[in-house]
Amino acid sequence: MEDALFIHRLHFAFTITFHYLFPQLTMGLAPLIVVLKTIAIRKNDERFNEAARFWTKIFGIDFVLGVVTGIPMEFQFGTNWAQFSKLTGGVIGQPLVMEGVFSFFLESAFLGLFLFGEKRLSKWGHWWAAFMVFVGSWMSGYFIIVTDAWMQHPVAFTRGADGSFQVNSFIGVLTNPWALLQYAHNMSGAVITGSFVMAAVGAFYLLNRRHEEHGRIFLRVGVIAGLIFSILQVFPTGDLHGRYMAKHQPATTAAMEALWKTQAGAPMVIIGQPDVENQRIDNPLVVNNLLSFLIYGTTAGEVRGLNEFPRENWPTNIPLLYFSYHIMVGLGTLFIAVMSVSAFLLWRRKLYESRWLLWIVMLCLPFPYIANTAGWMTAEIGRQPWLVYNLMRTSEGFSRNVSAGNGIFTLLGFMGLYTLLAILFLFLVYREIDHGPGSAIAALGRTASKLTGSEV
Repeated sequence: MEDALFIHRLHFAFTITFHYLFPQLTMGLAPLIVVLKTIAIRKNDERFNEAARFWTKIFGIDFVLGVVTGIPMEFQFGTNWAQFSKLTGGVIGQPLVMEGVFSFFLESAFLGLFLFGEKRLSKWGHWWAAFMVFVGSWMSGYFIIVTDAWMQHPVAFTRGADGSFQVNSFIGVLTNPWALLQYAHNMSGAVITGSFVMAAVGAFYLLNRRHEEHGRIFLRVGVIAGLIFSILQVFPTGDLHGRYMAKHQPATTAAMEALWKTQAGAPMVIIGQPDVENQRIDNPLVVNNLLSFLIYGTTAGEVRGLNEFPRENWPTNIPLLYFSYHIMVGLGTLFIAVMSVSAFLLWRRKLYESRWLLWIVMLCLPFPYIANTAGWMTAEIGRQPWLVYNLMRTSEGFSRNVSAGNGIFTLLGFMGLYTLLAILFLFLVYREIDHGPGSAIAALGRTASKLTGSEV
C-alpha cells in the first residue's frame, strides 16, 4: 500500500504541475491585455490594439491546453483519491463546481467574443470582452485556491457520523483568511509570469530587429507590471502569508527553514543543506535574528522548532520542502533585481538599446514558471502528512483498490500524451511569435514596400 500511495501522489503531482504551466500564463496575461486595450482606446493607437490581439491569440492557445490538461485532474479525485473525495466532497465539490459553471464559461464565452467579435462590437464593447476574460480567469483561480486553502486551513465545516465533512457556512469557506492571502500571493505570481513572458518576447523582437515598435510596447508594459508585482509578491502578499502560516502551520514554517530547535532570535538560512538524520544544516550561510523579525517584527521573537512537534507530524520530505522554498525566494529576489534595473534604464530611455539587459530579460523567461512551481511545491509538501490539515492524513485518502501497477501504467500514458501536447503548444506559440503582432494589412503593406522600394 505504501508503494501505491507514493505512485498516486506522484501521479497527481505530475498532472497538476504540468497543468499549472498554462493557467498561470492566462491569469497573468489577462490584466495586461486589458491594459493594452485601455491604452489603445485612450491614445487611439492601433499598435496597442494589435498588441492586445497578438497576446489574446497566445492566451487562446494557452487556454485550450489548460482545459485539456485540467479535466483529467477532476477524474483523478475519483480514481486515485476516492476516499478523500468521499469524505470531503461535501466541501470541496462546491467551489470546484462553481469554478467550472461560472468562471470557466464566463472566461471562454468572452474570449470567443474578443477573438472573433471585434468587427461586430464597438471599441468599448471589445474592451468589455477583454475585461470579462480577465474577471473570469481570476474568478477561476479564486475558486481553485479556495479549495486548496480549505485543505490547508479547514474552516466552516461539521463532521458527520461517518467522518465526512459538510459545509455549515459557504460564505465562511469563500472568505477563509488563508484563501485570501494565498490568492493574493498566487495571482501576483501569475502576473509576474505574464509580465516576464511579454517582456521576453519584446526583448526577442528588439534583439532580432523585427516588429520593433511592438517589441518596445511589450517590453515597456512587461517591465512596469513585472516590477510592481515582483515587489507585491514579497511584500505585502508573501510577508502576510508567511506570518499566517507561522501561526497556523508552525511545523511547516520550521521545516521550510530547517529550524530543528525552538529559538528566540531565530536566524534565516540563505544557503545550506538540511541533514534530517543529524538535525543540522551543512555549510550554512545565515542572517542572525532575521526569521524572528520577519515573523514577529522583532529580533527577540521566539520561533517554534521541529523539536516541539511529534516526528510523525513533521512534513514528510523536509529537504525537498526546504529547497523548494529557497528556490522560490531566491528567484523572487532575482525578479526584483532584473525588473528594477530594467525599469531604471526604461526611465533613462536606454533600455531598448541595452542589448546585454535585453538578453537577460529574454533568458529569464522560464524562471517565473520555476518559481511558481516551487511555490506550489512549498505549499503542498509543507501540508504533508495531511490531506486536510490536522484532520485527515494523506494515507487515509487514496484509492486502495487501485494498485501501484495501474497507477504507473496511467502515469506513463499521461507523460507520453503530455509530451506531445507540450510539443504542439511550443509549435503553435512559436508560429504566432514568428508571424508577429502586425495586422495582415500592415504585413501586406510592408511586403509591398520591400518589393517596390516605396512607402505603402
